[in-house]
Amino acid sequence: MQEQPPAPDAPVADAVKDNWVDTHAPAALRPYLRLSRADRPVGTWLLLLPCWWGLALSMLHDQRAGWFDLWIAAGCAIGAFLMRGAGCTWNDITDRDFDGKVERTRSRPIPSGQVTVRAAVIWMCLQALLALCILLTFNMGAILLGVLALLPVTIYPFAKRFTWWPQVFLGLAFNWGALLAWTAHSGKLEAPAVLLYLAGIAWTLFYDTIYAHQDAEDDALIGIKSTARLFGARTGTWLRRFLMATVGLMGLAVVYAALPEASVLAMVLALGGPWAMGWHMAWQLRGLDIEDNAKLLQLFRANRDTGVIPLIFFAAALLV
Repeated sequence: MQEQPPAPDAPVADAVKDNWVDTHAPAALRPYLRLSRADRPVGTWLLLLPCWWGLALSMLHDQRAGWFDLWIAAGCAIGAFLMRGAGCTWNDITDRDFDGKVERTRSRPIPSGQVTVRAAVIWMCLQALLALCILLTFNMGAILLGVLALLPVTIYPFAKRFTWWPQVFLGLAFNWGALLAWTAHSGKLEAPAVLLYLAGIAWTLFYDTIYAHQDAEDDALIGIKSTARLFGARTGTWLRRFLMATVGLMGLAVVYAALPEASVLAMVLALGGPWAMGWHMAWQLRGLDIEDNAKLLQLFRANRDTGVIPLIFFAAALLV
């Protein structure tokens, strides 16, 4: 029997149930908000949290905080929403032919006919321009980093066509905020921020490999590469490696950020962040079943909490 196309205003298949876009947003705006993944907010959190890690560790590093840091935190939050939306729109523009062939993605706005490619391009540019307005309020170092961030964002949608490791390119893009927010506070890019960035990339490899297993069968049929397909039955082993890399690199970032100004108590509290984050990732591994798509989506979404955990410890370290 031939599959029926999604309804003209149907929710996206993997959207959060009863999300605000599908229940409260104006009907004319819903397809564009779906294009920006506003109905699936976990991605915004995954983009935002490395920004807040970088800001917190930068303040710990120089033992200085000011009112402008509140704007950096707020600006990163607004910017994460906008740039995640612009990036997802770009991803859906480039993947429109693939998305129509994958069960989970065929209901997205472009392949389902809710939004034209031309309208999607205009929507993407609008979001990017608004994000630029926020970026221009930061110092020059942060502005330059923000402009450079466009490179991994642009490349990522094409990565699955030429490498088995497209999750690396997603990690490069999604954790750039750790570099940007550190620099927005301190005025310069320093080694702890780079270590934190690398920790975030390892974390992205962890959670996005879990996410990619939902599409592994369809991806194999249409020739799309991913770490999920590459690792297969060895996924658990590789995820443990990414867990250890995340905890180790973030621990090093904390040590270098805390020395020499922070107190011993502040360093101990901050080091609790990667330690507790690692335990949460280990909990995910215990529940992993790469054949259960509902469980895979649940574990992926749980990474919002994974990323919040070290932030709580970093904030506590700033208060002592």
